[in-house]
Amino acid sequence: MSAPKARATISTFAISSVRLVAVGLLLLHWLSISSVVAQVPSDTLAEQPDKNPRQRPVTARAPVEERLSRETAKAKGDLTFDDIKFDIEKGGKFSRSLLTQDIEELDKKTVRIRGYILPASVFKQSGIEEFVLVRDNMECCFGPGAALFDCIIVQMEPGKTADFTTRPVAVRGKFEIKEFMYPDSDEHYAIYRMVATEVK
Repeated sequence: MSAPKARATISTFAISSVRLVAVGLLLLHWLSISSVVAQVPSDTLAEQPDKNPRQRPVTARAPVEERLSRETAKAKGDLTFDDIKFDIEKGGKFSRSLLTQDIEELDKKTVRIRGYILPASVFKQSGIEEFVLVRDNMECCFGPGAALFDCIIVQMEPGKTADFTTRPVAVRGKFEIKEFMYPDSDEHYAIYRMVATEVK
């Protein structure tokens, strides 16, 4: 082999060796960083302070704002089934003393509450004068074993009717605490009634 060719071969080999060494060093560096990160507990990484506190979401105020929003809506007469819920053991006997003061204060008040028309409580699609409003569209919200605070007996005001729908409805009318009992029994099937002026 001539001297020029030998020098060229040696030069090519040297460049390739340098490239291999550089790649090896980069790979080694990457592996060392990965091993260090792997040894840091994940909760430590999660607890790193936010360098820009102005962008940090404020979660502590959310429950307060939600409570104030509910109180404002309730003051306007907009209720949810949670507003008429009370503590009672499953299968326990109802007593008027179980109702909270907040619920007692709703008696005879005009309110609006959203729920579902219980299909089993109606026998026609339109011109409905009475139905059961339940918390959700499950059959378990009314009847034996159901929570008494999950249903309201709705009677339309004379001259007013409602149409059946499987979608949620908002019922407006006078809310009453009225005990409904099974015939020849001391068990209740409902304790709330509304005389409704509007069902949307």
